[in-house]
Amino acid sequence: MVIYQKIIEKDTFMELIKKSDYFINRELSWLRFNTRVLEESQNKRHPILERLKFLAIYGTNLDEFYMVRVAGLKEMFKARYNTNSPDGLTTKEQLAKIRAYIHEELVSVQSIYNSLTKELQAEGIVFKSYKKLSSDEMKKADDFFISYLYPVIIPIAVNATHPFPHFNNLSFAVAVKLKEEDTGRTRFGLVRIPRVLPRYFEVDGVFVPIETIVEAHLKDIFPGFIAESYTEFRVTRNADIVIEEEEADDFMDVLEESIRLRRKGEIVRLETKENADMELLDFIIAHLNVDRDDVYFQNTPINFATLWQIVSNTNYTHLLYKPYTPKTLAPFHGRKTIIKSIENSDSILFLPYESFDPVVRFIKESAEDPDVLAIKMTLYRVGKNSPIVTSLIDAAKEGKQVTAIVELKARFDEENNLKWAKKLEDAGAHVIYGISGLKIHAKAALVVKQTPSGIKQYAHISTGNYNSATSKIYTDLSFFTADQRIAADLTKFFHHITGFSKKAQLNTLWMSPTQIKPKILSLIEAEAQKKEEGEIIAKMNSLVDEDVIEALYKASIAGVKISLIIRGICCLKPRIEGVSKNIRVISIVGKYLEHSRIFYFKNSTPQIYFSSADWMPRNLTKRIELLTPVYDSEIADSIHELLKTQLNDNVQARELNPDESYTRVKNHLPKTDSQLLMEKMITIANDNAIKEKKSTAKIQPKVLKAQQ
Repeated sequence: MVIYQKIIEKDTFMELIKKSDYFINRELSWLRFNTRVLEESQNKRHPILERLKFLAIYGTNLDEFYMVRVAGLKEMFKARYNTNSPDGLTTKEQLAKIRAYIHEELVSVQSIYNSLTKELQAEGIVFKSYKKLSSDEMKKADDFFISYLYPVIIPIAVNATHPFPHFNNLSFAVAVKLKEEDTGRTRFGLVRIPRVLPRYFEVDGVFVPIETIVEAHLKDIFPGFIAESYTEFRVTRNADIVIEEEEADDFMDVLEESIRLRRKGEIVRLETKENADMELLDFIIAHLNVDRDDVYFQNTPINFATLWQIVSNTNYTHLLYKPYTPKTLAPFHGRKTIIKSIENSDSILFLPYESFDPVVRFIKESAEDPDVLAIKMTLYRVGKNSPIVTSLIDAAKEGKQVTAIVELKARFDEENNLKWAKKLEDAGAHVIYGISGLKIHAKAALVVKQTPSGIKQYAHISTGNYNSATSKIYTDLSFFTADQRIAADLTKFFHHITGFSKKAQLNTLWMSPTQIKPKILSLIEAEAQKKEEGEIIAKMNSLVDEDVIEALYKASIAGVKISLIIRGICCLKPRIEGVSKNIRVISIVGKYLEHSRIFYFKNSTPQIYFSSADWMPRNLTKRIELLTPVYDSEIADSIHELLKTQLNDNVQARELNPDESYTRVKNHLPKTDSQLLMEKMITIANDNAIKEKKSTAKIQPKVLKAQQ
């Protein structure tokens, strides 16, 4: 505690922790998270196609990182934004480090891909280019080209009368250097490969990248020319949407135009083949006006996201995890309505281990109940085929007061949300498109019902979206309550969004951008006051906020034991003597996407809180979010046991080291995969309820402990 004493004596704590040595760069931390995803494609605990799935996720993640984060940094650099990040790096230095990181990782990616394809071959899944096909396979590929590819692909000559075309975001094409057979003159051409085409042509278990079929038929595509060289390439553009909402007369029209413009953003990455002809590459770079520093050479098929075509092939489901069926436990397993089930006590679902069906039923039953007067709900990412929104539409058509807060600025879900918003409006629902300058990221629903004793309200609050598809793969808490204190706060919450209210303060819940951050800081400070008797466990997707990190450092110096379960970005450095010695950080990347935000403060009343908000500046100060206390002791104990189970994970967990690296957790505890343990836990609870023909309302803490 020597450093602590010096800090107190000199009052230099803020100066000490503001030094770059105590903060991890946000972008590099995210890249390390994606590396952990990539590493899971090497983890032989997973079935082989699950490992291929991780490679697909890695590629999809990286696409979005470039479209948003790298694009943002490049915009800042162009605008000469000179403020360093908390870790001390300039914008230019961050871009350089990102490029270096990805270039170095491409070597590992190539090795991993080659290893996976060899293992897949043993399972009857073979990747081959056209040139390596047998004569019979070639004939089938030729037939596929003539009947299917040739009518759809777009050959493009580039000359004085045929300008180089625009390529939308994530467009894929083959560039060709051609020689005229009669004159010997060199020409340049392109073959666009539309995204409507499958990426792989399958013939008897052999998957052939269609670009290699196209390349083998360039003579047919450009008759009278000889293809001297060719290379595939793919462009990634700035896809972040910035809208001056105060200047928008019709927000929906402006958003629709912004979505169209997304396809034309500045190019932030060009992917091409490692052996690309340099003259051909110069031709592409010159016409796309891309920085050479943003060119990435690959010796693997470009665009790993297309591997989903193989992962989702129903012929190979035996190479995936055996499907787990989410369970419906008490009080929702009977014939009672959801409202009847929660009348006398709160209930919580642990998704995806428990079924999302009670949430769907809650809205559907409310839509059909003649005594229900109103349904109010936030919609952030609801999915393309949403039974929940369908029920809201039905309720509005029946004359119920339906208020839908549809967040049109939910990145990459804007078009889907626009569609649902229009359908809700057409049905007669009152649709709100958010608040100017703030995204509405809270996940909440409120049902208002006429009962014999008067108006009563029923609430649902979640850490995750109202999305039936993601509920099967994201870990979230889904909370039902008839507690009128919470219901009253939700009424105030919805009124704040739909009306004029600059100073809304909730009493039982906390709402950002004004309430959550001060509450979190006060809870951390209260634990710091308890010194060695203090304890904090916090689970979230990302930890970035400087003020929160500083508060955690102070608490650690005071002696508080702090355990952080952070899946993705973590800008805090743990285990630094005298500053963060008492802080442990782990990341769990496994079968399911860890998505819930849960917080435990040992000396708080109550001790457990959950939220839609990560500890990031955007969530705490630039979004509408909710923080919910858990008053029910059984539910609180169950959530606490879940946190402790994850802290004991020594199979899928990795620990963050002071040097910013992550290493797999190694300890003497029995092998614990927290996600598979939760599957087992819920299954046991379900089986016991069936055998004993009695309710098991929640996961009892003793059950969790018995399995560890």
